[in-house]
Formats: sequence, structure tokens, C-alpha cells
Amino acid sequence: MVSELINANPVIYGKKERRVRSVPSAADENAVEPIDQEEIFDHIRDIKDPEHPYSLEELKVISEDAIEVDDVRGHVRVTFTPTVEHCSMATVIGLCLRVKLLRSLPSRFKVDIRVAPGSHATEASVNKQLNDKERVAAALENPNVVEMVDECLTPSYE
Repeated sequence: MVSELINANPVIYGKKERRVRSVPSAADENAVEPIDQEEIFDHIRDIKDPEHPYSLEELKVISEDAIEVDDVRGHVRVTFTPTVEHCSMATVIGLCLRVKLLRSLPSRFKVDIRVAPGSHATEASVNKQLNDKERVAAALENPNVVEMVDECLTPSYE
């Protein structure tokens, strides 16, 4: 984790109660449930912040309301809000969101990650980096970046 914190005292919020998923019966085992906003949120809610021992959900960096899903077209958009306007970890957070969803979703989905409008000083630059395939691929070739992303994606058992 980072030694010098940009936001040393973040506000911590409660977690939303988890949805209980039904197990398909034998008759339904070939049925495919559409992927919805709540399912996407369940995939990303426990990603740890790179600077703090809290999840992105607890810091309100992500919320279910900021997720758009078009299952038919295979498109997911996640808009996240850094805790401070000059968050140096915004691209790492976005990369964590992208990697988690790419590992979790069927390959037919296109993932779009965005910083909430007006929430970051270099919003356009961060959005460009997070949605450029070559830049993402280059970042994921850097062992230090991959280690940081994997650390954020490692589940914590509370």
C-alpha cells in the first residue's frame, strides 16, 4: 500500500446487505439469467482501496446506482467517484474495476470504466487511460501494477 496518504481520514460508510442468489433447479440449469446492475455491484463491491484497508463500497467510491448494464448488447459501464479530487490512485482503482469485471464477466461484455463527471482534477486523462486497450495492456505488463491490482482484488475475510 501507499505510505503517504492523500486522504488520510476518509469517511467510512456501511455496506449494503448482500442479495441472496437462488440456485437454479434441474429444470432451469440451462437457463441463463441476465446480468444486472446488482450482480455487477456484487462483483466489485469488495475491491480494496489501494490506500486504505476499506472496500470501495465502504468509501462510496462505487455504488450500485453508478452502474449501467445492457445485457442484450453486452455492455457494462461503471462510474466511480474518488474520495478526493486529486486522488493519485484513480487510475489504479479504475484498473482494478476493469480487471475484476474482465475476470468475472462472460467475454461478450464490453467494459467501460469512468470517473464521475467533476469528481477528479484530471478526469478526461483518467478516463482516456482506463478505456484505451493499449494503455491498459501496457499497465498490466508492469509487474508492480499487477501486484497492486491483485492486492486490491484479494478478498478479505471479515
